[in-house]
Amino acid sequence: MSEYADGPAPESTVPGPRAASLAPPPRTLPVGAQDGDMTEEMEEAYWSVHDGAAARATVRQVLVRLPRITARIGRLAWRADRRATAAVVACQLGSAAMSAFGLIASVAVLRELFAQGPTPDRVRAAVPQILLVVGFIAGRALLEAAVAVAQARVTPKIRTALETEFFHLTAHVRLEAVEDADWHDEVYRANDRGLFYARQIVGQVVSLASSALGLAGTAGVLGVLHPALLPLLLLSVLPVGMAAVRSARARFHSFKRWNALQRRVRVFSWLLLDQDAAAELRSDTAQAALLDEHLRLITRISEEDTRLGVQAAVLNLAGRGVGGIGTGVTYFALGAMLIAGWLPLAAGAGAVLAIQAGQAALTRLVETAHLVYEHAMWVDDLLAVQQRCRGLQQRTADLHAPERVKTITLEDVSFTYAGKDTPALDGVSMTLTAGETVAFVGLNGGGKSTCAKVLAGLHDVQEGRMCWDGVDVRTMDSRSLQRQVACVLQDPVRFPFSALSNVTVSTGSLTEADPERAMAAVRAAGADQVLAGLPGQWEALLSKRFRGGQELSGGQWAKVAVARGLYKNASLLLLDEPTASMDPPSEHAVYEAVLRGRLREDQITVLISHRLASVVDCDRVYVFDKGRVVESGSHTALMALGGLYAEMFTLQAGGYQARDSVERGTGS
Repeated sequence: MSEYADGPAPESTVPGPRAASLAPPPRTLPVGAQDGDMTEEMEEAYWSVHDGAAARATVRQVLVRLPRITARIGRLAWRADRRATAAVVACQLGSAAMSAFGLIASVAVLRELFAQGPTPDRVRAAVPQILLVVGFIAGRALLEAAVAVAQARVTPKIRTALETEFFHLTAHVRLEAVEDADWHDEVYRANDRGLFYARQIVGQVVSLASSALGLAGTAGVLGVLHPALLPLLLLSVLPVGMAAVRSARARFHSFKRWNALQRRVRVFSWLLLDQDAAAELRSDTAQAALLDEHLRLITRISEEDTRLGVQAAVLNLAGRGVGGIGTGVTYFALGAMLIAGWLPLAAGAGAVLAIQAGQAALTRLVETAHLVYEHAMWVDDLLAVQQRCRGLQQRTADLHAPERVKTITLEDVSFTYAGKDTPALDGVSMTLTAGETVAFVGLNGGGKSTCAKVLAGLHDVQEGRMCWDGVDVRTMDSRSLQRQVACVLQDPVRFPFSALSNVTVSTGSLTEADPERAMAAVRAAGADQVLAGLPGQWEALLSKRFRGGQELSGGQWAKVAVARGLYKNASLLLLDEPTASMDPPSEHAVYEAVLRGRLREDQITVLISHRLASVVDCDRVYVFDKGRVVESGSHTALMALGGLYAEMFTLQAGGYQARDSVERGTGS
């Protein structure tokens, strides 16, 4: 027998068939991986995609890419500050030359001292050469200081230029780009990593160039002393270079693994510290369980740190051993050359100094090259995102939207979100006239909010057209159109600024206001009482991030948001569930002000609401379903039609009627 007196239940209230049965859960279940590599369970975060890239690259890949990286950073520096960049290059070359000349002068000193024995006369004769060496060392120090000063000038300018352009571009991309999850990952990765490493990589490239020039200078000095010393330099530095490569790669691998492990433990750290989770965490007395899992994870991290430390020590020992063998063979060959008379004693001592300098330069070169290689990928990401954003900018045109509009028409408009097969709007047509209030209602996903975004110029029409006073908006400048539309959303932005700035930001200003207009807007929205109760009132900072900042409730923020929309005084006012978090008296006051006592009679007001009682007094109601307008008309006409709107309104009204009936029955 049916449970419904008038027949079977409506189809929409009958739950669908179950797809599959659910088996009982196990008695015990681990929180996460207990053995093996815990990092394998973690999804790769957007900000970690390039971690360890240098460790995976071959030496050839690193060497091939380094010149392109250096050239790209050089171009950025040149655009930022030509004079400082030229100074860096010139001083860097001069420093390398001073180092090479200083080494040659050191050989000359040794030759003076040891050519005929270190007699007092020979020492005195070597004084000019010693002073020359001191001069070269001092000159190199001065040039390196000049490099540091020039670098300090150019690096912040590169960061400032990149950051300014980055945020300018991302702030003005079309809305469909912002709604793309992949775009979000790219942008946040570029912001978190690209801008950070763009600041560091200039110094790293300078250090890389310094090491390369130092190594080249050493090779040049050895070539001057004796051509046979060049193979000895290669024999000496190659083992050191191999050890440095292995050591650098091990560090990059360990960083990637450590980073992933830290991400796991941060999940529990966040839960233990999060303000929103605090009440439920204590209510469930779940602290001990989370602390146990936290301890298990940090113990694993400690074990991993120990393993990596031991591995690094063994690797370092092996590298030093191999390097020591190469150095020993080099010194043995040097001794043989001295005994055979191929090389003077002073030149041999100079060769030892040059080889040691070459080993140090190569070690720095390898370590810096790995850093530059990996960090350059983040900078490449940043530049690629900027380039992509240039192609996603809002439309610019000479034709601007009118400050007053009489009619807005949608003609067979369709719109489909990227990655979706079903259109969000499918052949929607309507005419909105200044001075009237229109409501969009319907089931979730019906197309109401998408239509509002199209009306606001946030999404371009894909099929059909939208016209303002007969002019297709696709011929208008996008920003000029958006300046004539005020949007009040269900979840408004809570700007961490003053109360006044939260109202005036709708006109593109945080510091300037029209006092009379602002007062009228907050009174109409019911926000005047909210602001009157704040310390400092209009000047009160609406954020706990600041000392003395105030925190508003959801309903209070909603009133401020409505005031912001009213203050904009735009031709089109869009209200998307603006009173969802308000109490009934506040909601009633807002609708009285906005829907019945509008501030401007030449304004078009569009209300999106699931509370159908609020749309009763609207001039026209459009009912959306599956991207189409299936009904339109006044409340009275739609109720008489007996369609979807009448069904939804009766269902909502019935809830209150049923409660009233029960209460009356209990009282009697």
